Amino acid sequence: MLLENKNAVVYGAGGAIGAAVAGGFAREGARVFLAGRTRATLDKVASEISALGGIAEAAEVDALDEGMVEEHAAAITRKAGGLDISFNAISHGDVHGSPLLEMPFEDFARPISTAVRSKFLTSRAAARQMATRGSGIIMTITATTARQALPEVGGTGVAFDAVESLCRQWACELGPLGIRVVW
Repeated sequence: MLLENKNAVVYGAGGAIGAAVAGGFAREGARVFLAGRTRATLDKVASEISALGGIAEAAEVDALDEGMVEEHAAAITRKAGGLDISFNAISHGDVHGSPLLEMPFEDFARPISTAVRSKFLTSRAAARQMATRGSGIIMTITATTARQALPEVGGTGVAFDAVESLCRQWACELGPLGIRVVW
């Protein structure tokens, strides 16, 4: 098993992508910490992983709450002895909107604010735990709308482009600390 004795946190673990990634990590031997907003969904994912022989623990975590995100990452380190992998699959809402000419600024700005804040906070919290050990990997999903403009995606494309830029900055700063960043 490739991830035996590794600890992984999956943010957005209640969604389809996050749940699938968490299951994959568990199948490879990782102890998986599931984080998201809906406890019932996270508990279901944890039960599915446990039924297959994996180890998973669920926690309700609002990725926009700085204190909650920091405490959750620190709790993983206290409980499991460290954090090796952070995967961010947080959804930023509906991709489709209206033409920019008709879009209220709040609708344009919401996915940008949510995406950048959640990715920054979760990556920073994980990196702080990983830096003490000198190793780790932070993975973040983005979308093709970061590089390809499509009609009526509004701030979502801009948000994913900003997330990719943030990931490049994290990679530049965290690489010397032994932490890889991929997106």
